[in-house]
Amino acid sequence: MKRRPLPLALLLLIPLSLLASGCSGASPAASPAASSQGSGSGTDGKGSVVLNVGDQKGGAEAVLRAAGELDDLDYRIKWSTFTSGPPLLEAVNAKAVDIGSVGNTPPVFAAGADSKVTVVAATHGDTSGETILVPEDSKLKRTEDLKGRSVAVAQGSSAHYQLVASLRKAGLELSDVKVTYLQPADALAAFTGGKVDAWAVWDPYTSQVLTAKQGRVLTDGRGVVNGLNFQVAAPGALADKGKSAAIGDYLKRLRRAENWVYEHPEEWAEVWAKDTGLPYEVALAAVKRTYGTRISVAVDKEAVASEQEIADTFAELKLVPRRFDFADYVDTRFNKGLPPSTTEGRSYEEGS
Repeated sequence: MKRRPLPLALLLLIPLSLLASGCSGASPAASPAASSQGSGSGTDGKGSVVLNVGDQKGGAEAVLRAAGELDDLDYRIKWSTFTSGPPLLEAVNAKAVDIGSVGNTPPVFAAGADSKVTVVAATHGDTSGETILVPEDSKLKRTEDLKGRSVAVAQGSSAHYQLVASLRKAGLELSDVKVTYLQPADALAAFTGGKVDAWAVWDPYTSQVLTAKQGRVLTDGRGVVNGLNFQVAAPGALADKGKSAAIGDYLKRLRRAENWVYEHPEEWAEVWAKDTGLPYEVALAAVKRTYGTRISVAVDKEAVASEQEIADTFAELKLVPRRFDFADYVDTRFNKGLPPSTTEGRSYEEGS
C-alpha cells in the first residue's frame, strides 16, 4: 500500500517536538515529567573537579564540540540534557546541576519562587527572531489590529513577555486579546490550522514558519525585548574554589564557541540540524537571524534593570508569586573584560 505524504503541519511538528528553547518558560500546569532531572549524555575531560552542566538539545555540548572546545579540559564536564529552561533551573536549585544556559524569562520565574540560583553570565543578540506571527493571508497589518483577536503563546515564556510589551507599546493590554496558552508544538498546530489569529514565539520556530511560508511577521522583538540569554549557576558551585575556576574556564570556552558559530554559520547549521532534527534551511535561517548574532556581555546594572522590568511585569500579572529584587540573584565575578549588556549583537550581511 502506497503511503500518503504527511501534511506540512505534521512535518513541521516532528522537529519542533525535538527542540525546546531556553527562552521558554514552563506553564504552571507542566507535567511532572517535564520537571524531572535531565538525562545524562556523557562526560568530557579529565581531572578531579567535576562540573555538572545542564544542557538542551543542540545546545552547549553540541556547539562546544563542533568548535573544538572540549579537546583539552583539565576538569570533567558531566552533561545532563533537559527539555527546557525551567526544569534545568529546578535541577540547579536542587544542586543536581552546577550551571546551565537559559533564556531571559526562566530566571525570573525561578527567582520568584526563591530558588537557589545565581545568574553569572549573559549573551546579547538580535531579537528579530522573537515575533508575533500571523498567517500570510491575514488581514492583520499592525499590532493594534490584534485587539479582540486570539493569540497563542507559551505561558511564562519570553514570547509571553514580548506579547505583553508589544501590546502595551501599541496602547493595548493583555486583556484586550484572547490569549490561548499553548506550548510551541500545539501552538503550531493551532496556528496552521486556523484556530488562532496570531502566534507569539521565538526562533527557531519563527524561522520554521517563515521558511515553510506558513505565516509572516506582524511585529518582532526589536526595541521591545532585551535579547539576553543567561548562564545560571548553583550558589554552592560558586562557593567551591575548584568548581568556580572550572565555571570561569567553561564560560571562556563558550565565548570562543560563539565566535566560531558566527564565522561558520553553515557548518554549525549542519551540526545543529542533525542534533535537533530541524531541516538544514531552517537551522541556517535561525543561526543567521538569531543564534549567530549573540555575543558575551557583562551582567551589569542595565541587564539587571531590564530583567527587573520583566519580573515586575509578571508580578503585576500575578504569574510570579511575589515581587523581588533580581539583583539578589546575580553574581558579577565573571564580568571582567566584557562589553556592556546593551552592546549590539552581530549581524550577517544580506545574502551571506
